[in-house]
Order: sequence, then C-alpha cells, then structure tokens
Amino acid sequence: MVLYKQFKLCLLLSIITFSSVANANVRNTKQQEFIDVATLLPTALFDIRYYSSNNFVGKPIDGYKSAKCLLHKTTAYALQKAHKQAQLAGLNFKIFDCYRPQRAVDHFVRWVNDPTDLVTKATYYPNLGKDELLGGYIAAKSGHSRGSTLDLTLTDSEGTELNMGSLFDMFDTLSNTDDLRITTRQKANRYKLKNIMLAAGFAPYSMEWWHFTYKQQAYPNTYFDFVIE
Repeated sequence: MVLYKQFKLCLLLSIITFSSVANANVRNTKQQEFIDVATLLPTALFDIRYYSSNNFVGKPIDGYKSAKCLLHKTTAYALQKAHKQAQLAGLNFKIFDCYRPQRAVDHFVRWVNDPTDLVTKATYYPNLGKDELLGGYIAAKSGHSRGSTLDLTLTDSEGTELNMGSLFDMFDTLSNTDDLRITTRQKANRYKLKNIMLAAGFAPYSMEWWHFTYKQQAYPNTYFDFVIE
C-alpha cells in the first residue's frame, strides 16, 4: 500500500511538472510570434512612455525593461501598411505604447488605488478623481496585453506632432475622438489618424483618439505577461 501511494504521488508530480513545462513552451512559442515594430517601421518615431517617468503614473512601469514596441506579427504587418499610407500623405507615426505586460496593468491598478499619489493629476486627470479612472480609462485587463493594440499619433515630416487637442493619456472627455470642444483642425488631424488606421484593419476607441486595436486579433482571449526586454 505504501509503495502504491508513493507511485501515485510520483505520477501526480510528473503530470504536474509535464503540464507546467508544456504550458511554458506554449507561452514561449506565442511570445516568439511578437515582433519589434522598429524592425518593420525603421523611419517611425518611438516614445515608449511607460519605459520612462513621462507618463500618468510618473514612474517607469513594471515590465518595461526596454523602450520597445512589440506587437503580434499579424498586427505589426498591418501597422506597416498603415505607416506606408501615412508616409504617402507626408506624415509619420509616433508610437507611445504597444504590447503591455499584465504586470504593467497591475501597476496601473495599484496606482489608481493609492489616493495619496496625486503628483500627475494636474496634467493627466485634472477634472476627475482617481476613483473615476477605473473602467473607461484604466481596466484590470487591457487589450494591449493581447499584442494587438497600440497607442500612437501622427507627426509631420519634421517630426512635430499634429495638434490633436489633448495630450496622450489625458483622462478627460477632451480625449474623446469627437469631443465638441476641439477645433476643426484638431478634429481633422484626429480623423487623418483614424482613417489611416481604419483602412489597415484597425478599430478605434471613441474615448481615446490615440488607441487602436487590430480587428483580426491573433489571441483575443489571452493576456500575456512576458517582460519587454
């Protein structure tokens, strides 16, 4: 009986170990499907905000060990097509964020739940309380973690950002694509970006003019957490 129980225990441990290794192999295989977008868009501009302190948290974010824009290859190639269209119009992309590890999203949620940290309020959420940011602006699960969502803007040929009427990551209705307070030119600039991305197969997010998701997501139900290195 003792030998039988030991055998069952060894068998169970073997199954658990095999399952863990198998799952790790699957995750690693999927991670290999992600592309450093700079290799496809060598002339695009990259300002990966969460690698630095220049963001709404005011600190570098967990999981960003490198200032890279990673996307699943299907999304990256679609973005390459969009970039070519922007270039034909004499414009360029400036990219703020792409794949976002789940641990970074968790960092955002911890920040939201700290009512004492208001260092960036005047710049990023002047008209809202922190408790109003969860949901529409900050979610516990982000499409960015699926590898098919990115944040970006347009620049002119000299690298100057087009006037979009609000800062990237400004948590305010002013950032809604069709907010009535923006000027005719600012709205036209937003629609230049929106139309370029729509033509390449990306869906906009009406609350944030900079946010786009590739419609044919490779992993619509998976939230990755590998570090950006």
